[in-house]
Order: sequence, then structure tokens, then C-alpha cells
Amino acid sequence: MSKSHVGPVPKRWVVKLGTGILSDPRGRVDLAQIAQLAAQVVELRRRGHQVLIVSSGAVGCGMSLLGLGKRPTVMAELQACAALGQPRLMRLWDEAFGQSEVRVAQVLLTYLELDSRSLYGNIQRSVEHLLAHENIVPIFNENDVVSYDELVGARFGDNDQLSAHVAVLARAERLIILSNVRGLATKSDGTGRLIREVRGIDARIEKLAGGTQSQTSVGGMMTKLKAARVVNQAGIPMQIANGRQKDVLVSICQGDTVGTIFHP
Repeated sequence: MSKSHVGPVPKRWVVKLGTGILSDPRGRVDLAQIAQLAAQVVELRRRGHQVLIVSSGAVGCGMSLLGLGKRPTVMAELQACAALGQPRLMRLWDEAFGQSEVRVAQVLLTYLELDSRSLYGNIQRSVEHLLAHENIVPIFNENDVVSYDELVGARFGDNDQLSAHVAVLARAERLIILSNVRGLATKSDGTGRLIREVRGIDARIEKLAGGTQSQTSVGGMMTKLKAARVVNQAGIPMQIANGRQKDVLVSICQGDTVGTIFHP
């Protein structure tokens, strides 16, 4: 009796894309950047990876549509930016992936869904069903229109911690956070020597975490360290790299030394 051939199990990665790498220096959506990141994800899929994207940028897109150069501080204005920007953000991703006949699926979450056992299970089943289709890339974002905490940075911190929870939920093998920094450096302002590997986040590592200078994002290195703790406790490594580096995801896929890796 002949045995049926079973191919290799796909590697499953969660890739978080920060506002800083999806926008130009003036805060406008960087269409060329979105296109090249989508092309890299398509290449990873061709190499046998399953990729889930956690995409920031809804508020930034809304700011562009409203002609704002600085992130609003009034909650109603932030929510208006998110409401305007989220459809445009998904449209841009759909157009970018559409060039390769790949479809995108929008998954909007709040902390309440992740804190509910029944809803958590529903999300897991939905994610598995989406990933069973070879031409679908799930794209996650927090539902900023109804979520107060993410907008002020108290809960997820520009989706850094959200991406960690998505990685655990999806049983991913790696979380990759692409930002406008090269990784964790020996100075809190991002200068100094790049630290390639971190094995355990202690007080010394925490002192190296600085804030964010961006007008469109609310995260920073500290929220990335919190994300690393979440995934490391689940046995998942996390990698921080510069999203502006040419073919950064392909380089990681090839095993090149890129950014900082936080080991479980």
C-alpha cells in the first residue's frame, strides 16, 4: 500500500509593521514601502511560510486624509482618524497584494476579545481557516474606533503587544517586529552598538529602552520589550529589525544576521 506524500509543514510567522515604516517623514502613507513589504511577504509564502501581518497605520492614514501633520490628542479626533484610515489602510494592502493575486483578510481585535475564553477560541479557529487558503494573508489591527487603550498607548502600545498576543494565539514560530530602528542598542537613544541577541530581559536591558519620537505612533522600545516577554514565555522568539532595510524579511528567512533576537 503506497503512502501519500506529505509536504513540509509551513513555518508560521507573525510580522508586525509599525506606523513609522509605513509612513514617510511627513506622516503620509508610503505607498512604495507598502508595495515592497507586500512583495516580501509574497516571497516568504513562495518559500513555504505562512505569514500573519499586524499592521499599524490606520490613524496615520486618517491623519493623511484629514491633512493633519501631528497626532491628535483629543480622543474623538483619534477615533475619527482611525475610522477614516482603517478602510484606506486595508485598500492599500489589498491593492499591493493583488498584484500577486493574493487576497487580504481583515481581523480587528480589542483586548476584550483576547481576554474572553470563548471569543479567543473563535479567533483561533478563524485564523486557522484563513491560513488553510494559500492565497489569503490575514491582516490584524486593533479596533481603534472602539478601543480607548490602544489609542492612548496604555494597552497594546502601537500594536507591539497586540502582535505578541496574535503570535501566541496563532501558535507562531516567530514574531518579527519591523520598526524604524535597527534593533536594541547599547544606548537608550538607539545609538551605540547593536545588541544581536538577548537571553532574558532584566533591569539592565530595560534601561536601554527609550520612547518614540514619532508624531504618528505611540510605541517605543519599552513596548517591544513587553511584547518579547509575552512571546518568550510562550516559547516563541521575537526579532526586531529595521523595516527600511532592503529585503529585510527575505534576509531573515535566509538566516542572515539581522536586528536583535529575543530568545525564549
